[in-house]
Amino acid sequence: MTIPHLLVHDRRDNVGVVVVEELEPGTDMLCVVTEDNSDFRLKVNTAVPIGHKVALRDLKIGDTIIKYGQDIGKVVAPIAKGDHVHVHNLKTKRW
Repeated sequence: MTIPHLLVHDRRDNVGVVVVEELEPGTDMLCVVTEDNSDFRLKVNTAVPIGHKVALRDLKIGDTIIKYGQDIGKVVAPIAKGDHVHVHNLKTKRW
């Protein structure tokens, strides 16, 4: 049995959540979509801590980040597919 590295909750999501410790740059991740139990592969560009997000596609400044099928904020710095998504490139729209 292969253990997933990344979970994507909704097909509309453009980020997934890392579910393993010590994810290293260049890892060919097994990504599972929990909505329909499908899977795909994605190469991570940087080390990403467990519980943090990874971009599923290239995102530009002003794009909306979708997680769990919900708008969780906007991109404030360009994000490449496979990049770590966190406070350095994502901000809430609340303030």
